[in-house]
Amino acid sequence: MSGQYPPGRILTLDGVNAEHGVSRSVAREAIRVLESMGMVESRRRVGITVQPAEKWNVFDPMLIRWRLDVGDRTALLVSLSELRLGFEPAAAALAARRATPHQCRVMASAVSDMVVHGRSGDLDAYLLADKMFHQTLLAASGNEMFRALTGVVDEVLTGRTQHGMMPEKPNIAAIALHDEVARAIRMGEDKQAEQAMRAIIDEAATAVVEEFPSAP
Repeated sequence: MSGQYPPGRILTLDGVNAEHGVSRSVAREAIRVLESMGMVESRRRVGITVQPAEKWNVFDPMLIRWRLDVGDRTALLVSLSELRLGFEPAAAALAARRATPHQCRVMASAVSDMVVHGRSGDLDAYLLADKMFHQTLLAASGNEMFRALTGVVDEVLTGRTQHGMMPEKPNIAAIALHDEVARAIRMGEDKQAEQAMRAIIDEAATAVVEEFPSAP
């Protein structure tokens, strides 16, 4: 992530062992994980080759977390917001047609918790409620592809909070939009659910850009 190992750099297990002071089995497992993310490629008689970013599995939640740790957070969050615009409003519309009564109750409860924790400024508790809302919404869509993107949304919400990119007290208007989505889903109003979800993502992206401009 940091560029310490540039694309094309050849590593070996023995080299990793020596540099990081870990056993060969630990080094092998680490390389296996990085290979599953597309970050390295391991070949016999060649070694472990660091891959360019274009080959990385950018949807991997752990990869998103690492990129938020060391990269241009604002640019990455904007990129992820553009991705979310491609699926969360559609998921909200589907949820308005498919959500179970239990899922509707969970989303309503999550919004209530967001109101309480937003007022108190307990951002960690707010984050848990926010994540529960979006996790339930994606599951309520009834689409396994959307549900599989839960980890992506979780990392966006978590990263914004953990890196101090949330206001001390969450925007009341943003909480109201979550309530609007929950109500629209409960009432079976797919268009309204889609529009309100789009507004949630736009609000978050705009707030991040205005408060934390990308580095030139």
